[in-house]
Amino acid sequence: MEENHMWLEAFIHYLSIERRYSDETVKAYLQDLKKFESYLSNTGQAAFKDVKLIDIRLFLSFLDEEQLSRNSISRMLSSLRGFYSFLLRENKISENPVASISYKNRTLRLPKHLYQEELEKLFNAASGTEPLDYRNVALLELLYATGIRVSECRNIQMADIDTTLGVILIYGKGNKERYVPFGHFALEAITFYLEKGRSVLMTKYKQEHDYLFVNRLGEPLTSGGIEHILKQIMKKSGQTGNLHPHMLRHTFATDMLNEGADLRTVQELLGHASLSSTQIYTHVTKDALQRNYQAFHPRAKRRTED
Repeated sequence: MEENHMWLEAFIHYLSIERRYSDETVKAYLQDLKKFESYLSNTGQAAFKDVKLIDIRLFLSFLDEEQLSRNSISRMLSSLRGFYSFLLRENKISENPVASISYKNRTLRLPKHLYQEELEKLFNAASGTEPLDYRNVALLELLYATGIRVSECRNIQMADIDTTLGVILIYGKGNKERYVPFGHFALEAITFYLEKGRSVLMTKYKQEHDYLFVNRLGEPLTSGGIEHILKQIMKKSGQTGNLHPHMLRHTFATDMLNEGADLRTVQELLGHASLSSTQIYTHVTKDALQRNYQAFHPRAKRRTED
């Protein structure tokens, strides 16, 4: 329907321009809403404006029957809630059919993170003497050293890096700025990449731009390109499964907390607006739990001999 299309376009414009959400986030919202629109069409009720509370409940039941994970259904509901809140604010509808719905009993899944042995295999697999090898090592080191999102990594400009202070200016969700430090390994990898990777590719293909990470033609690297690179590194390392940029973000946060960093610091480094978003990373290994318990609980230790 034409009206549905117009409302979707207005909402996407609102997310992109007013809320300044990343391209990936906007794409996720659009996919969720398109799925809902398709469901409505198949049930004979195509108009967004005619949706009632019962339609939302039936849609959630439909998603459950499709065996979507609870997290996916919760995200879908969040997209619908945001969309209908926008329509209500714009006076397109008189009431929000999603307002009273909550999807409880959501299974909280701990984010997948990598162990040091797995990381070492990745770094070894990425290493080499070709321009793209230097880029891959720098990409891997920086993602793990900073915990930044793939969209934030893709958008890093040369002027954003301060190698003297060892910090990068990151533009996060909503275009919010934050400085994120990085250590010696990332600095060394970036230095080698700039000299033996980026400059070589930029010169060879006569490129002129300020993006830090480039593809094999010297063009700015896309989010999809970064994901592809990490998958290839994982495959080369001989390990099973796919390596997604968020796994390195999860690993960064987990390792920081396991080594004693406080939650507020990790929240700031990750660019989370709310501390509750960071608290999922408070899971630690059993060994770390045992070490902390033995070190800090007053009755965990044996009495010393008099």
